[in-house]
Amino acid sequence: MKIGIVCYPTYGGSGVVATELGKFFGTQGHEVHFISYDQPARLDFFNERLYYHEVSVSDYPLFRYPPYEIALSSKIVDTVINAGLDVLHVHYAIPHAAAAVMAKYILKERGINIPIITTLHGTDITLVGRDATYGPVITYSLNQSDGITAVSQSLKNDTLELFPIHNEIEVIPNFVDMTRFSKKPREHFKRAIAPNGERVIVHTSNFRKVKRVDDVIEVFRLINKQIPSRLLMIGDGPERIRVERECRECDMCDQISFLGKQDAVEELLSVSDLFIMPSETESFGLAALEAMACQVPVISTNTGGLPEVNIHGKTGFTCAVGDIQSMAKYGIEILESDEQLNQFKQAALEHAMTFDINTVGPLYMTYYEQILQSVNA
Repeated sequence: MKIGIVCYPTYGGSGVVATELGKFFGTQGHEVHFISYDQPARLDFFNERLYYHEVSVSDYPLFRYPPYEIALSSKIVDTVINAGLDVLHVHYAIPHAAAAVMAKYILKERGINIPIITTLHGTDITLVGRDATYGPVITYSLNQSDGITAVSQSLKNDTLELFPIHNEIEVIPNFVDMTRFSKKPREHFKRAIAPNGERVIVHTSNFRKVKRVDDVIEVFRLINKQIPSRLLMIGDGPERIRVERECRECDMCDQISFLGKQDAVEELLSVSDLFIMPSETESFGLAALEAMACQVPVISTNTGGLPEVNIHGKTGFTCAVGDIQSMAKYGIEILESDEQLNQFKQAALEHAMTFDINTVGPLYMTYYEQILQSVNA
């Protein structure tokens, strides 16, 4: 099958999932064409079945803002025609679904009927989608898609609550490549991070307000009072400079390391003992799943799709948003004994394995085939 994938090229969840899914299809013998304004961050190796098509936007003085959606639609049309795509899979509703629908109608005039599948990832519905400016376009684009998937049951429910969608929404969860993330910890690496045998606590995100990075610092402070530990802050974003400055001004500076974006995040997760995710909202929680695949139990909030990923009392614990005291209490409970920690580590790994790409990837292929059959019926 020849598959077109439209996605953001960044480190965010939707771009990571789209790229890893395309790479998986490439290993299964399918031809995959990525369409984006830059090469996806995770498209990090050569494969003769993987192609990248750059969307170029002209810098014309008449336009205050470059018309990316129009350029994207044109690139989709060009790629469908010249690559002979069988299906178009767009990740994130804004602006990809709208651009794909425009391309679909242009192609129809040329006698080509390309099925469009739109995958919703979260903030395209729960944040951007709440903006009345985009509401009518999102609704129309989803209703004109031939198939819709959501990464969690929670996100499906939110979508149906916010938009008058008459199409069925299929829930297909995010996934993890267990061959990449199930790495054994390198003990010498861990000793370099925690030379005195401290527990290693980790957080990774895009450091936006919705991630509540301040809560991570406060939870760590409370845990560190009772259990010697180190905190690794992985990622970058708007909140990093402020939080890093505040940490320098407190007495925990030596125990907290800000590491920025990391391509091989699995190397750091594999030597960690606890992952903290106090987000205000998460439609799935891909970072938590990647941590669990590295045998790292999770303390998270109970919002959105997180309870579908982090099983309370088994793979870690879930708490109400802002409940720092409970997060710290549960963190101490996990970390205070090796026996308890190892039980949570094993449970985290076992649950993560149910989200392996070799299990979830075929669900998308089956869905493609269903949509192709219904479109061509």
